[in-house]
Amino acid sequence: MKVCIPTEGEGGIDDSVGQHFGRVPTYTIVDLDTNEVTVIPNTSEHRGGSGVPPDFISTTGTHVMLCSGLGPRAVHLFEQFGIDVFVGAQGTVRDVIEAWQRGELMEATDENACKEHRH
Repeated sequence: MKVCIPTEGEGGIDDSVGQHFGRVPTYTIVDLDTNEVTVIPNTSEHRGGSGVPPDFISTTGTHVMLCSGLGPRAVHLFEQFGIDVFVGAQGTVRDVIEAWQRGELMEATDENACKEHRH
């Protein structure tokens, strides 16, 4: 199972979780079955590229997105790709995965999506 976390740089498992989902410089993907860690750049329109993060993250084989928060549009796009989204992530990638495994993150819904990101 692969989990993806928006991150602040190239630090892999010890990198900090980015607080603005769509504008982070990188996304860190961890394969929980093999412990392989992959860092991919954010090439979305938010960073001068094209498309939105759920589009290219869906091509990585990600099953679960763990993030601080994100807008309802992103939540719905991830749902369309069959990717579960959980919010409330903070700390390092390692911290977030452990918190999710303990059931401490909330599943993303319209009610807990970032209201200022309704685009």
